[in-house]
Amino acid sequence: MNHKHQACLLPEDPSQWRAPEDCKPVSSQHLPIDARGANWVNRILQPLDLRNANLCRTDIRGTDLTACQLEGCNLTLARYDKKTRVPVGFNLEKSGAVGPGAALNGAFLNGADLRGMDLRNTNFMGAYLSGCDLSGAILDGARFVGADLRFAKMQGCRCVGTRFNGSQLQQADFRAADLTEAILEGSESIQGADFSQATGMDKIQLANLLTRSHIELDCWNPLTRQATRATLESLLESTMQPG
Repeated sequence: MNHKHQACLLPEDPSQWRAPEDCKPVSSQHLPIDARGANWVNRILQPLDLRNANLCRTDIRGTDLTACQLEGCNLTLARYDKKTRVPVGFNLEKSGAVGPGAALNGAFLNGADLRGMDLRNTNFMGAYLSGCDLSGAILDGARFVGADLRFAKMQGCRCVGTRFNGSQLQQADFRAADLTEAILEGSESIQGADFSQATGMDKIQLANLLTRSHIELDCWNPLTRQATRATLESLLESTMQPG
């Protein structure tokens, strides 16, 4: 073991060590600050030196950081929302953080818990989201072009105008999702995807999806115990019912 490296990670007195997720947004004599996974939701932060800080996975939804120094900080997978405030000139959308309008092209989000997140107009082009939980998320205008959404959980999410061109949707769970004006026809595969009780899909779109190969349509989803064809046909039948 590299003892010199270990000494850099721990204080001289090990009893003073605190888990990063328990870090409070207060001034610290130990710089740069390590607050990985900390919950700073809805706080108004006093002037704080966060230069080169590790804020990976920190929750800053509703947080006001306008008085802080953020140069060089690591915000990879930190969570923000439309109420988050940062200093003028700091580009939160391109920082690696996750929130509305974020540029997450090619990001590795496999298995991430993004339930209920506001991700409107977020760019997930080429992102890896296999097994990601997006249940209840707001994904209006989001772009999943070429993204990997295999086994993604998208129950009850809102996907108004969302683009899935070239995306992999094998075994994705779209139950009760709002797919109004969503572009699904250009997806690479819907093999085993479940669309039960989804809303917003019209007759033409459903009919087009039902022309896909039997390999995609007759695949059984082991989680929902439905084949893709059956879920699409049930939606098509409901669009043909009067009233």
